[in-house]
Amino acid sequence: MSDWQPEVDEIARRRALAERMGGREKVARQHAAGRLTVRERIEALVDPGSFDEVGALAGTARYGESGELEGFTPANFVAGTARIDGRRVALGGDDFTVRGGAADAGIMEKQIYAERLANELGLPLVRLIEGTGGGGSVKMLEQHGFTYVPVNPGWDLVVDNLSAVPVVSACLGPVAGLGAARAVMSHLCVLVEGAGQLFVAGPPLVKHATGADLTKEELGGAAVHRRSGAVDRLARDEEDAFRLIREFLAYLPSTVDELPPVIESSDDPARREESLISLVPRNRRLPYKLRPLLDAVFDTGSVFDYACYGGSAYVGLARLDGHPVGVLATDPYRGATLTADGADAMTRLIDLCETFHLPVVSLTDQAGMVIGLAGEKRGSIRHGARAITAVYQARVPMAEVIVRRVFGVGGAGTTNRHRLVRRWAWPSGDWGSLPVEGGIEAAYRAEIEASDDPEAHIAEIRERLDAVRSPFRTAEKFLVEDVIDPRETRARLCGWVHDAYRVLPKLLGRPSFGTRP
Repeated sequence: MSDWQPEVDEIARRRALAERMGGREKVARQHAAGRLTVRERIEALVDPGSFDEVGALAGTARYGESGELEGFTPANFVAGTARIDGRRVALGGDDFTVRGGAADAGIMEKQIYAERLANELGLPLVRLIEGTGGGGSVKMLEQHGFTYVPVNPGWDLVVDNLSAVPVVSACLGPVAGLGAARAVMSHLCVLVEGAGQLFVAGPPLVKHATGADLTKEELGGAAVHRRSGAVDRLARDEEDAFRLIREFLAYLPSTVDELPPVIESSDDPARREESLISLVPRNRRLPYKLRPLLDAVFDTGSVFDYACYGGSAYVGLARLDGHPVGVLATDPYRGATLTADGADAMTRLIDLCETFHLPVVSLTDQAGMVIGLAGEKRGSIRHGARAITAVYQARVPMAEVIVRRVFGVGGAGTTNRHRLVRRWAWPSGDWGSLPVEGGIEAAYRAEIEASDDPEAHIAEIRERLDAVRSPFRTAEKFLVEDVIDPRETRARLCGWVHDAYRVLPKLLGRPSFGTRP
């Protein structure tokens, strides 16, 4: 025989065996549970025909006495490169049809290779996680005949990738142990409602250790993680999860050595939304709706909600005249003060923007740090101080539109007020060390107690203070740079963003600190 055709045929045969995954029965079981297989997931996520698999021949082979291959079980991790909306990415997915994604059916080097592929080639990394994600099983102890001091495999790369390339993870089934840790070591963690669960240890171990008898859904389902901070977005189904992944990556560069991708926008940068003139009620106790504000300011259809566990603190991504930016705002229907959860969401957005060079826009309406016993028990002030530290560490350009309130430590720390922040205030702006309404009784206590009619005296004091709390008084002292017609907001920000992007090239490269998960 003069050529290598038999070996080439063997390659094709082994690849076909790998594509069977755990076999027809296990694949049917996966489908019966309402979940796609890892290969179907990759096909649904990436551009058609773009997946280039690495390591398809890795697995456990069984040979006969004469050395012929009698059976082959592929490693339960599928890895490679592909394109998402035309851009190259690295990706890896757990194959739950082979030993439920457990490490005793895995070849850990494949996971490590996927991390290194992203790290050294500067490719965004997508992790499709189901099972223990490479975590161990006690069955391995008997197989190996010894125990070992645990090491998180490839963790040097897992940590480093957070400061190098965009990392996205999706919890597409039950995810535990090392798989759970890999899920949260990302810039975006998505969980599929009903199908996905995330926990450190599954129900059997939890019952043994604590006595609590919980289902997977009760232990780590969507109801648990809607506000836990471990998951950024919930997806309706796997298709929705893949949509979120594609949309999120579209705002970010492939690596910290590149600028965010600017696209052509069909939305007029000078668009004036008439509704903004009456968006904020004159009655300071009445809320306004946040979504119309976001839609009026940013490019049509460009707003992406991020870290949705922040309560009243809204964090997101959007575009201004096609330029990606980070967005800080407050949803008055969910509160006015900065809670521990809100501060954590704020930190997460600022760190993302600093890592990938996105300018930040704050639509400020911040009544300060949360007060009261519940806030003190959560240590909210430490969370808030950490968020403010992230703001002060960030070097990316920032712009601020003061929509309503700026009070206390929380309001003061929404932007770094010790550097250039392009700032405009609406006529509805209201600011100070603390709100007038809450400070009169404390500041004027003796005067009020000495009056014949305390309620009338409080009203008189409030009227005097209302006269001096006008934004125009602040603007006269150049303590706020401009007070503008709210309808001008989009045009002002679209002009600023072009200036901001001229500054970004000198910020390319890794952040000044390691990105925190």
